[in-house]
Amino acid sequence: MSGHGHGHGHGQCQCEGHVDPAERGLEYGLFRKIDQERLECLNEASEGSGKLVFKPWEERQDRTKFVESDDDEELLFNIPFTGNVKLKGIIIIGDDDDTHPSEMRLYKNIAHMSFDDTGREPDQVFQLSRDLTGEVEYTTKIARFSNVHHLSIHITKNFGAETSKIYYVGLRGEWSEGHRHEVTLCTYEASANPMDHKIDLITPQTHFIT
Repeated sequence: MSGHGHGHGHGQCQCEGHVDPAERGLEYGLFRKIDQERLECLNEASEGSGKLVFKPWEERQDRTKFVESDDDEELLFNIPFTGNVKLKGIIIIGDDDDTHPSEMRLYKNIAHMSFDDTGREPDQVFQLSRDLTGEVEYTTKIARFSNVHHLSIHITKNFGAETSKIYYVGLRGEWSEGHRHEVTLCTYEASANPMDHKIDLITPQTHFIT
């Protein structure tokens, strides 16, 4: 490890004020590739509010849509995608007070994750800065997040308040059509010669959306 994820997240967060707003809006369009029916947020004070923070870039500062934690400062988002994602960056917008999250842990490809599961080693940890407008991007280790069909974001703590509040979670990356491995595998009958079925194996093709 090279010290990433410690202190104030140096080397991981980037201020992107020079990027054209329209371009940034396109880059942060991965929310459209989330399976909204299966998206969930644990420990949300208002049921269904966790889904509200995955919204278009131009609505990132809409203060009417937010999620606040219930019993303590923790939140756990389970985010299933409709295909495979190469995750490149995350933006978290909160309030200019102690309810703003101060640490975020990422886990990939663990469906229906619960707080009991968060004791395992995360795939990446970020120390967060207060961000009210979406200026700070936390860049992921792309090699580790190059084939993600399910992302869990664990907000472990904030800057000292009893509850945490988030207005926007932005996800930047590339999406490709997902293929379920079990569809491409053949089941051989006990009486069949496997050599006769070699041509039945299907090679999945990935289609990139530009």
